[in-house]
Amino acid sequence: MPEHGRLRDNLPLQLTSFVGREREMAEVATMLQEHRLLTLTGPGGSGKTRLALAVASRAVEGYSDGVWLAELAPLSDPDLVPQAVASVLDVREVSGTLLVDSLRTQIGSREILLILDNCEHVIDACASLAEGLLGHCQNLRILATSREVLGIVGETLFAVPPLSLPDPRRLPSPESLTSYEAARLFVERARAVRPDFELTGDNAMAVAQICYRLDGIPLAIELAAARVRVLSVGQISTRLDESFRFLTVSGRTALARQRTLAATIDWSHELLSEREKVLFRRLSVFAGGWTLEAAEAVCNGEGVEREDVLDLLASLVDKSLVLVEKREAAIRYRLLETVRQYGWELLKESGEVPATQHAHGRYFLQLAEESEPELRGGQQGRWIEYLDEHDNFRAAISWSLEHGEAGLGLRLAASLGEFWYLSGHLEEGRRWLEAALAQGGGEPEAVRVKALTWAGAMRWITRDQADYERLVDNGEEALALSRELGNQSDVALALQTLSYAESQRNHLERASRLAEQAIELQRASADTGGIARSLPVLGFVALGRHDHERAVVIFEESIVLAREARDNFAIAVNLIQGALAYSGVGDHARASTLCHEGIRLTWELEMMPLVSGLLNVSAVLASVRGQPTEAARLWGAAESLRESLNISLAPIERSYYDPPIEAARLRVDGATWAAARAEGRAMSTEQAVEHALQEQMPEEPTIPDDYPAGLSAREVEVLSLLATGLTNAQIASKLFISPRTVNAHLGSIYHKIGSSTRAQAARFAAEQGLL
Repeated sequence: MPEHGRLRDNLPLQLTSFVGREREMAEVATMLQEHRLLTLTGPGGSGKTRLALAVASRAVEGYSDGVWLAELAPLSDPDLVPQAVASVLDVREVSGTLLVDSLRTQIGSREILLILDNCEHVIDACASLAEGLLGHCQNLRILATSREVLGIVGETLFAVPPLSLPDPRRLPSPESLTSYEAARLFVERARAVRPDFELTGDNAMAVAQICYRLDGIPLAIELAAARVRVLSVGQISTRLDESFRFLTVSGRTALARQRTLAATIDWSHELLSEREKVLFRRLSVFAGGWTLEAAEAVCNGEGVEREDVLDLLASLVDKSLVLVEKREAAIRYRLLETVRQYGWELLKESGEVPATQHAHGRYFLQLAEESEPELRGGQQGRWIEYLDEHDNFRAAISWSLEHGEAGLGLRLAASLGEFWYLSGHLEEGRRWLEAALAQGGGEPEAVRVKALTWAGAMRWITRDQADYERLVDNGEEALALSRELGNQSDVALALQTLSYAESQRNHLERASRLAEQAIELQRASADTGGIARSLPVLGFVALGRHDHERAVVIFEESIVLAREARDNFAIAVNLIQGALAYSGVGDHARASTLCHEGIRLTWELEMMPLVSGLLNVSAVLASVRGQPTEAARLWGAAESLRESLNISLAPIERSYYDPPIEAARLRVDGATWAAARAEGRAMSTEQAVEHALQEQMPEEPTIPDDYPAGLSAREVEVLSLLATGLTNAQIASKLFISPRTVNAHLGSIYHKIGSSTRAQAARFAAEQGLL
C-alpha cells in the first residue's frame, strides 16, 4: 500500500484551469458515494479524465487511505494492468503469488478510491481486475474512464456530456458568450497562447461556430484554440469546415464526435511543417513519455537532424500536440493517448515503424547498460528515479521479442536486472528475463550468463522453497557458462548469488564455500562493491551458527567496503547483519544505531523487503533490551509487512529471529503479547518505521533495575537461565548468543558473586529473587 509520507494521493497537478462541469462534478460525486464502481464514458477527448481527476481531488479527504490514479493508456499488454495498479499502490510482485491476490490482501478493508484511467484498449483486463478487487475489498471504490463500458455486475455508468454550447443561430452578446462552457474554454486556452486575445463583436460568431462544430469536445476545442497564435478565429472556422467535409466522406462508420475529433487532430497535423510531421509521427513510438535526449536519439535521421529536434519539439508543444511534464530528474514530454494513436497510424502508413522501433529499443538498451555501474554507487536513488521508464522498457522488450530481435531483448532484460532488483519489480523482471532466455537470440554467452544470474536473483528474496531450487538451477548454469567463458567477474557474481540462496535455506557449509570463492575472485580484481555484497553471506552464516564475535569482525570489514563503494544496497544488507551481530555480543547501543541507520536508508530508497528485515531486527533488539511488549508490537508490524510482500522467513532467519522473539513472548502473559502484536499489525508501514526509529525506554522490567553484586542485565539473564537447569548451549540458544559468549559471561558472574560452581550460582540467584 502507498506509504507516501505526507501524500494522500498521486493525482497530477493540473497546469491549466478546469472550466465548467460544476453540475457534472456534483452528480458524479453523488453517484460515487452510492456506487462502488462508476465508469465515465464518452469519446476520446470528451474530458473523461479531467472530470475524474477534478472529482477525485475534491474527494481526497473522504478516503482515509487515499485516492490513487492508475494511468493505463501507455500499456500495450493487458496482462500488465494489475502491475500498473500495484505500482501506484506500492504493492510488490512476489514469485508464486498472483498479483491480484497480493492487491486484495494489501487493500483489505482500507478506504481507497482507485481511478482506472483509459480502460478501453485493455477493457477485459480492467473488468476482471475490478471485479476481483471489489468482491474482496469492501471499502474500495473504483472510478473508471473508458470509451467502452466494463460490463460487469455492479457497474454504474455516467456518460460525460459535451461542454455547454451557444446556439450560433441565436448568438448572445460577446459578454455573455462565456457563460457557455465551450466558449469559455476556447477563450481561456486562446489567451494562454495569445494573452491579448479578446472576444469582440467581430469574432464572437466565429468562436460560437467553432465550439458548435467541435460538439463541445474539450480536447478538440483546446487544439483549435491553440491556433489563434498564427490564425484568426475566422480562418480557424473555415479550415475546420474544409477538414470535416473530407473526413465525413472517408469515415462514415465512425461516431460523429469521433469524426470531429479526428478532423481536429488531422487539421492540426496538416498545419505542421514537413519536418514537424516527421517528428510528430516518430514520437508516437514512445510509451508513457520521453525526455529530450530520448527524442534526439530515436527520432533523428531522414528528414530530421538531431540538432533540429529541440526546436521542432518546442514547436509541437506550442501547438498543443505535445505536453510537458516537470519532474525532479528531468523535463519529460508526452502525447495525449488519442493524439499518440493518431501519430502511430501515420507512422505505420509511412513504413517507418521497424526503423523507429529499433532505434527506440537501442536507445533504451544504451540507457539500461549505462545505468548498471551507477546503480551500485552513491547515486542509486537518483538513477532508480531516472530509470522510471517502465512503459518504454516494456515496449522495447516486447517489440524485440515479437519481431525477431531476441538478442536485443535479451541484452535489454539482462541490463535491467540491477534496476528491477533494487526497485522491487522482482516478478516482472523475472518474467521478462525468462521470456528472453527462452528465445535465445545470438547474443554472446556472457549476456546469457548475466540474464541467468539475475533471473535467479529475482527469486531468492521471496524466500520460497521452489524459488530457491530454481535459483540454484539458474545459478549453476550461469556458473558453468561463466567458467567456460573465463569471465571471472561473471563467475564471482554467479558464486555470490548461489551463496545467498544456499545460506537462506540454511546450507551453511556450501554457502560459506561459495561466498569465499566469490570473495577470492573479487579481491583479485579489486571489486570493492562485489566483496561488500559477498562478505555478508559469511556474516549471516556466522549468525546462523551463533558465532556473533565472528559476525562482528566480518561486518566491520564489509561495512567499510560497502561505504567505500557507496553501494546503498550492500550498506543496507550489512547493517542488518551488523545489528544482529552486535546484539549477540551484548552491545545493544551499537546494534540500535546500526538498525536505525538501515531503516532510514531502506525507507528512503523504498527497498521494502529490506525494510521488512530491519523491522524484524528492531523486534529482536526490543526483546534483548527487556521490552517484551515492544518486541511484540514491532514483530507484529514486521509480520504485516512480510505478508503484504508475500515474504516468509527463510530457515536461517528463523534460527536467529525465533529465539529472542520466543524469549520475549514468555516474559508476558498471552493476552498482553497478543494485544501488542495486534497493535503492531494494525500499523501502516510508515507508522511502523517511525515507531522503530523512536528511542524506546524500557518498560516495567521483569528484572530489578539495581542488580546484585554489580551484575549486568545480560549477566542476570544468563544466571537466571542457569538456575533453571539449562546447559550453556541451551542458554546460548535462548539468548541468541554463542556458547563461547555464555562461558565468558559465566566467568564474570562467578567472579562477581564469589562462587565457583553452577550449584552455588543457582543458589545465589534464588536468594536474590532472580528466578
